[in-house]
Amino acid sequence: MPASRPRRYDLIAFDWDGTLFDSTRIIVRCIQRAVADVGGMVPSDTAASYVIGMGLMEALAHAAPDVPRERYAELGASYRRHYMAHQDDLSLFPGVLPMLEALRERQHWLAVATGKSRRGLDEVLQTAQLQGLFNGSRTADETAGKPDPRMLHELMREFGTDPERTLMVGDTTHDLQMAVNAGCPSVGVSYGAHDTAGFDALRPQVVVHSVAELHAWLLENA
Repeated sequence: MPASRPRRYDLIAFDWDGTLFDSTRIIVRCIQRAVADVGGMVPSDTAASYVIGMGLMEALAHAAPDVPRERYAELGASYRRHYMAHQDDLSLFPGVLPMLEALRERQHWLAVATGKSRRGLDEVLQTAQLQGLFNGSRTADETAGKPDPRMLHELMREFGTDPERTLMVGDTTHDLQMAVNAGCPSVGVSYGAHDTAGFDALRPQVVVHSVAELHAWLLENA
């Protein structure tokens, strides 16, 4: 970090789906269709959106408690099939790219901490607009699903940062609880998967309601 401009946070870790990537509605539909495919009771929109951010199999098991464990592999394959069919319909929220570029210019380290698989995250990060933007990333299948703090612990070790100088940004209680478990401050966003009613107990620094508001808060406070 340049000594000329002290910063509050050296490392900013972002959740992916629902925080940077406009994918919540499609993920909910894919979960519902996958459960229907294996004959389970289709979860409500609220129940399906609640599990976003967890590791895939944990999320599907939580969303479809009546589906027997021996069908989890089939359930997961069905979800992936539906998701891949809509992958080209997904994009970053408007304003995300300029926000990330501005933070990079200020010499923050940027990372992704996501419930996605490593394969799924790498596929989207290989797009031209995202190459080189992130300094690091961790996924649920290579570490542990949220709210286990292992993703953040590994990122902090990688960059040599302390918890108080690491900020987690996410749209779910899983993200904010992971930050609490890692001893890190957090920012909640209201435009993703979870209702913000559960955010207060997890003590985020702020809850923002748009990417523009997130961008402004980070430039002012990070």
